[in-house]
Amino acid sequence: MIRTTCVAFLLATTVWLPVQPAPAPSSSPQDAIHRPLDQLLDLYVRDGLVYYRALKSDRPSLDAYLATLERSAVEGWSREEQVAFWLNAYDAIVLRTVINRYPIAGTSREYPSKSIRQIAGAFERATHKVAGRAVTLDGIEGDILNGFGDPRVFLALGRGSVGGGRLRSEAFTGAQLETQLQQVAAEFPTRHELLRVDTGARRVSVTPIVSWRQASFIAAYADRADSRFASRSPIERAVVAFVLPNLLPAERSFVQANEFAVEFHDYDWRLNDLTGGAPR
Repeated sequence: MIRTTCVAFLLATTVWLPVQPAPAPSSSPQDAIHRPLDQLLDLYVRDGLVYYRALKSDRPSLDAYLATLERSAVEGWSREEQVAFWLNAYDAIVLRTVINRYPIAGTSREYPSKSIRQIAGAFERATHKVAGRAVTLDGIEGDILNGFGDPRVFLALGRGSVGGGRLRSEAFTGAQLETQLQQVAAEFPTRHELLRVDTGARRVSVTPIVSWRQASFIAAYADRADSRFASRSPIERAVVAFVLPNLLPAERSFVQANEFAVEFHDYDWRLNDLTGGAPR
């Protein structure tokens, strides 16, 4: 009886505190500079598509963020912080490039009329000052990001187009980079623009992004392929090793049977614009 009374007293007098959620990875000062972009992406990006018209009305916020990147000195930052910085810089520059000319109405027959490719030199000639350097979009991708040796970064770039990586509704950060790039890899087989597994035709069709950066994909993934794929080309082995872990069970069994052809389909350069509805 005494023991029961003591237990009741303890329960009645104990102060119960709410269970606190696990803390998120701490944000470094280097990551904190990307908060303005994070807010913009959260507002104007849905499933990789952008409300460009609305973003254009908020361009002072985007300009202010890019001005911060222009003054940033990334030397001495961690590898993850530097990768996040350059991924964000690329995507922010693409957004500014589009809204500078939005609505795009090009005449080149080589690309869709509203494509970012209708802006002459957008990737290879137009220069932008970032981290005290004059860089082009192609330079950020091919010279800077390529130097980090992780081909997932090429699939993380939105490129202002339907066929690119899915532009995220959040900025990249050093603290979350590995998780974010794992998500990029996991999404790859789920996006028709990036991978098409046709079991009936015995064909695996892959985004040309992989062929554009095949040296990086080969270096990272070719040696990870199972020995059953040894007779295939290095880029085919790299494709298999990259996609296999994230395929659906039926697709995985199909690929493991090793009776398919690999091809690279055309890139979809339609503008990833959500204004007025998704691209058709």
